[in-house]
Amino acid sequence: MKQYFYLVTIQYLGYRFHGWQKQPNIKTLHLMVDRTLNFILEGKPFKSLGSGRTDAMVSAECAAFELFLEEPIEDLDTFLGLFNHNLPQDIRALTIKEVDKKFNIIKHSKIKEYLYLFTYGEKCHPFCAPIMTTILENLDIDLMKQGAKLFEGEHFFKSYCFRATDNGIYNRDILTCELVENTKYTANYFPKKTYVLRVRGKGFMRNQIRLMMGTLIDLGKGNKSLEDIENSLLPESTIKMDYIAPASGLILNKIEFI
Repeated sequence: MKQYFYLVTIQYLGYRFHGWQKQPNIKTLHLMVDRTLNFILEGKPFKSLGSGRTDAMVSAECAAFELFLEEPIEDLDTFLGLFNHNLPQDIRALTIKEVDKKFNIIKHSKIKEYLYLFTYGEKCHPFCAPIMTTILENLDIDLMKQGAKLFEGEHFFKSYCFRATDNGIYNRDILTCELVENTKYTANYFPKKTYVLRVRGKGFMRNQIRLMMGTLIDLGKGNKSLEDIENSLLPESTIKMDYIAPASGLILNKIEFI
């Protein structure tokens, strides 16, 4: 039987979901996407496969999944509109396009860009909580900017992998890692100054960016030094970084298929 393949991009606020991956008796993003597809496809066979997994409470400006069907979609715009009409209000489909059977959303080479939104020094409005982490202590932002740049390039990132084993592949190449003042997300209830860590790379390990962010927060508090970060990235480093920054500040900003 002939199959038809579609690449769908979506965005979502992850605050009330337990991540992307389906789990028994838990509300996840993949579960809600598949429930909606099953409804609009009226029970016809389908399969959906995400480009990767995001953790509980992590949001996305642009994530993607591949949709496998046994019948073609006659009108992509109409399908997209129907999909959006039935999705929960905190999930939105952005685009849909047909791809050929050679496309594999897992194996296809891609670059992911993540943002980590945070502020410090004061208790924030509760509405900030879904997308921004608040550190109540003072932070040395200039020092954290220097620390972020140390992650750029190819390094040994075992110290930044949750529950790392002895047989993992920990040499990873970070294309961009910079800490800048936030101008992307604004609201009248936001603090005067907020900040974003922007990280781009071909592949990330479990909790890698949150561990990197946690290390930068420790650096900003004075609990770690630039030398500590440099040493943690040396080949075969056994240093364990254990501060995982909260999930709700992390946003998958975009995926580039290359």
